[in-house]
Amino acid sequence: MNKSVYIVLLTLCFYACKKETQVEAKPTTLTAFVNTFIGTDGPGNTYPGATVPFGMVQLSPDHGIPGWDRIAGYFYQDSIISGFSHTHLSGTGAGDMYDILVMPTNSRFSERIKANNFKPFSSFSHDNETASPGYYSVMLSDFGIKAEVTATRRTGIHQYTFPKDSLSQIHIDLGYSLNWDKPTDTYFKVVDNETIEGYRMSKGWARDQRLFFVIKLSKPFKSYTLLEDNKPATSPLKGINTKLILDFDTNENEQIVLKTGLSTGSIDGAYKSIATEAPSFDFEAYKQQADSTWNQQLQKITIETDDVEKKTIFYTMLYQSMLAPTLLSDLNGDYKGANDTIMNAKNYDRYDTFSLWDTYRAAHPLHTILHPKRVSNMVNSLLAHYNETGLLPVWSMQGNETNMMIGYHAVPVIVDAYFKGIEDFDAELAFEACKASAMDQSRQIDDYMTYGYVPIDESHENWSVSKTLEYAYDDWCIAQFAKALGKTEDYTTFSKRANYWKNIYDDSSTFMRPKYKNGTFIEDFIPKDYTPYFCESNAWQYVWSVPHDIEGLVSTIGKETAFEKKLDSMFSYYPLKEDKLPIFSTGMIGQYAHGNEPSHHVAYLYNYIGKPWKTQEKVREILKTQYKNAPNGHCGNEDCGQMSSWYIFSSLGFYPVNPAQGIYSFGAPLHDKATIHLENGHSFTVSAENNSDTNKYIQSITLNGKKINQSYISHKTIMQGGELVFVMGDTPNKDDEFLMAPSSEVFN
Repeated sequence: MNKSVYIVLLTLCFYACKKETQVEAKPTTLTAFVNTFIGTDGPGNTYPGATVPFGMVQLSPDHGIPGWDRIAGYFYQDSIISGFSHTHLSGTGAGDMYDILVMPTNSRFSERIKANNFKPFSSFSHDNETASPGYYSVMLSDFGIKAEVTATRRTGIHQYTFPKDSLSQIHIDLGYSLNWDKPTDTYFKVVDNETIEGYRMSKGWARDQRLFFVIKLSKPFKSYTLLEDNKPATSPLKGINTKLILDFDTNENEQIVLKTGLSTGSIDGAYKSIATEAPSFDFEAYKQQADSTWNQQLQKITIETDDVEKKTIFYTMLYQSMLAPTLLSDLNGDYKGANDTIMNAKNYDRYDTFSLWDTYRAAHPLHTILHPKRVSNMVNSLLAHYNETGLLPVWSMQGNETNMMIGYHAVPVIVDAYFKGIEDFDAELAFEACKASAMDQSRQIDDYMTYGYVPIDESHENWSVSKTLEYAYDDWCIAQFAKALGKTEDYTTFSKRANYWKNIYDDSSTFMRPKYKNGTFIEDFIPKDYTPYFCESNAWQYVWSVPHDIEGLVSTIGKETAFEKKLDSMFSYYPLKEDKLPIFSTGMIGQYAHGNEPSHHVAYLYNYIGKPWKTQEKVREILKTQYKNAPNGHCGNEDCGQMSSWYIFSSLGFYPVNPAQGIYSFGAPLHDKATIHLENGHSFTVSAENNSDTNKYIQSITLNGKKINQSYISHKTIMQGGELVFVMGDTPNKDDEFLMAPSSEVFN
């Protein structure tokens, strides 16, 4: 069989050969318990490559083959590598980035295949592939080249170990693109035989991406070839499809280190990235530095368990919770602004990659506990976007507004930070930004204000019901912010808007139902159907999306008994075999879809009707069935930290049902003991006595030695430090006085 055909078949059929990735046991470091391959198979859409917490660089292998499964550049079932690009998205549904592809080659192999657009490639085996936080290594078997990559915040470092060959090469491809990404303008300048500078401008999901780079080599190249549209060119070269090939003579096991400094502001900024963060060519030192950085961050929560699988899932989820947002500003403070000019962040780091429809729910609340100093930078980044555009971001990336998804969910992130005492941002400016975003005339907010709900229209993704519910929640957040700042008129206005969810509730079906402009509900309504009126969900999944007024929702649906029956049905009414489920309906337990965010708080709602043991049952079921230590260990898109943050919160025993309320609703702790080491110097410990798979029901709770009977804990209590002790048992505690539900007030 022709080798190229054989490789394509391997690429398409590797699923049958899939294996679980083992984690090397290094008990001295928590990074040893991170499996960066979790989510690289199935719908997770994660990447296994090298990055540091919230870093600008995500240096990871690319197969070079497009498709939904390869959104992050890598898919565990594939069997070829076409190079290592410096930027990737973690767990999204959008194929973008993949900047500056680097690929080492030699004379041993020269096959090309259509599947990867005839780029150089090599086959590889997972048996010769290793990854850990901040490090990735693979043997490019067709060339006999060992490739290793690591990263600092703004610099990607490659180390290639070559065999003896007089035709060893390193390809640097700026014309490479994948999925939605396309270069629009690229530039190469060969400064000398050890230095290259340039930029790659591109469009895709984000319409105007700019990345400046400087490359330094540990060994001078003997010659080079510049190509534009595969035709020879000279330096400096400006074009769209450009590529640079560097030629070397290599001895057996000779190592060449390549460093790529990045900036979204300028080539000067890229030079500074290398000079400051990676001045030497000591690859091992950078690898160890990245490992140390990750270990320091992972130490923020220490868990005690003898279950290595459980520990691996936990620390991998904690790792993945820190892959976004990503750094946008360089060491000069410069960055590509959302107004398409070069802006400067003064006295803070500018971040972007805000997947807010996903991450406002749990990822950002987790950051307020673990990374409050960084949250201040994130809030200032959101406010910078407002200063640059007049609106807060919806889903921003690389200094661009993508306008993906719905809501104005920068609002709960800002309001949550304000009420939790996150400092160093202008509260008045923040309120102005929140209000401006809620009064905008786009994305049917004008209709929402006119009708008191978003009416249906003929657009492909009208999402009218979902928009109404998401806008109403954000308006509740603005109302609380206004109240705290003494803005009485605004408090009244947005409190009224927070109740607009009631305008789309249909008594006859007991669901939120699409509505025409004339006030009548849509005909032929089937709640389990996926229609254009619900954002990546159906009516079953969105009926619970009133986190700011759960008491009102309970009363509207028909008091606690009816609410409980409906909630029970959510978890027991499974789709039929003939039902057509969209790609985002994964992790199904009945109509509950853990693979998508609107369902994430639903298991906790039993706490609000005096049935906390049912929350404990469901949370444990989700923890045990929807996450595993395997490449397909995510049941849905990881979504920039949201899926992983749900796991971290829930395995600790609590979750932010209303993300901006300042409290966390109890579930069922998974670990015998977990200690959160807070930035303020305090520690908060969660212990679960008599804990086991069968002992999943809370029997009693003490906080700092005093018995409590509430189903929640406040953020303020956690940040003060202390000890929360759950006593677990194998039967539900159904005492009517046990675990009282929270109200809808904000807990300061």
